[in-house]
Amino acid sequence: MPTIGTQASPAAASTAPGPPFSPPPGAGHPRAVFAVLALAVFVSALDVFIVNIAVPAIQADFGDSSVAGVSWVLNAYAIVFAALLVPAGKLGDVVGRRRVFAVGLVAFGLGSALCAISPSLEFLIAARVLQGAGAAAVTPASLGLLLPSIPPRRRAAAIGAWSALGAVGAASGPSLGGLLTQIGWHWIFIVNIPLVAIVLVGAYRVLPEIRDPARPPLPDGAGTLLLVAAVSLATLGLVQGHAWNWDARVIGCFAAAAVLTAGFAVRARRHPAPVLEPAIVRVPAFALASLSAALFYAAFSAMLLANVLFLTGVWHYSILQAGLALTPGPIVAAAVAPFAGKLAQRVGPGLVGAAGALLFASGSVMFVVLIGPEPAYWSRFLPAMLVGGAGVGLALPAFTIAATATLAPQKLATGIGAQTMFRQIGSTFGVAAFVAVLGTPTPSTVVGAHDATRWFMIASAAAAALALALIRSSNGEDR
Repeated sequence: MPTIGTQASPAAASTAPGPPFSPPPGAGHPRAVFAVLALAVFVSALDVFIVNIAVPAIQADFGDSSVAGVSWVLNAYAIVFAALLVPAGKLGDVVGRRRVFAVGLVAFGLGSALCAISPSLEFLIAARVLQGAGAAAVTPASLGLLLPSIPPRRRAAAIGAWSALGAVGAASGPSLGGLLTQIGWHWIFIVNIPLVAIVLVGAYRVLPEIRDPARPPLPDGAGTLLLVAAVSLATLGLVQGHAWNWDARVIGCFAAAAVLTAGFAVRARRHPAPVLEPAIVRVPAFALASLSAALFYAAFSAMLLANVLFLTGVWHYSILQAGLALTPGPIVAAAVAPFAGKLAQRVGPGLVGAAGALLFASGSVMFVVLIGPEPAYWSRFLPAMLVGGAGVGLALPAFTIAATATLAPQKLATGIGAQTMFRQIGSTFGVAAFVAVLGTPTPSTVVGAHDATRWFMIASAAAAALALALIRSSNGEDR
């Protein structure tokens, strides 16, 4: 799913002179195409952050369900999105990108409607699976439809604006989510439905149908299932570890996940259209940048959930107050991100990403040292959040730029999709790790888990910084 400040690599936005631009048959005006696809990105980015703020309300509405149980509302979406992202992009090349885009929109909208009427937590989690599948179809198809429909000289600006709207959607999530949850948490899903309807109508009016004339093979369905099962079992072991007293059931989950991961790797080497292409993983810059993204997203996602539970459970903020309190961080990240892309062109994305990750770690140190049970938002919480937000704005664009700078042009879309998959898997494990540390939440355990998770964030951000810095030595130069 697009994230704050995601930037296209220079190769993806090449403006080199060539033959006169001819849009694909059936394409509307480039501005109309951009408007439809950008709105889709806005909705999908909004949905990530808007759900985090509603976790306490969902927990209370379903009979004070455990945090471990409610965490699957976040993780079910992330796991399915991660596993289906690359296969959905490849399916679009076979059957048509507009078709996959439209089907994804319908699935996302239907999933939103089902989430809104969920009678139980289990039903809500199942509906989030459908939402995640829809988002996985929409995301790669949107970029695959945008680039061929925009004149080459305008592609860099179009991708920047496309990414910026995703950032605006993400930044709007906490405040809009807090406002809607005042009416009822169901409204965070209802708000998607009219927006999806607008995009769907626009898709059939202005978007062209594009497919690969070479008719590539269908994506690897078995490999996709192996990945879903492996990540789900590893997540289950983490989330349920405290409740299961870290007994043989937890070990069994991790062992089964390891076996399934090995099967996934074997499948990737043998299938003509694997979920993860081994050749891309062997590119040092891509591998290190993707590792950085996964580590950073683990820390980032843990931070989001930790802050929501801390503000509502320890400082006793209302959900609306918590949403407004968390809004400045994403706003700063969205404001810094465009400068990160420009800075990366001057000094290299590895150094920019490393600086951003270390800045995020510095914000985490401030949280651990300065913040306690007594509310101190303006003097302590806000400064730490602004420092961390600036780090997020620097780091996230650098991941995509660093990962794709050395890939061949025909591998860019696959590379971006694969790195997004790594980010979502990292997000899943970050939430699961926080739940494992939290155990049964009380004000005292939330404070302890908040502090413990901050140290985890510091370690993850430092590891991400190291991995990004190593890109220079892996390539001989930092591009």
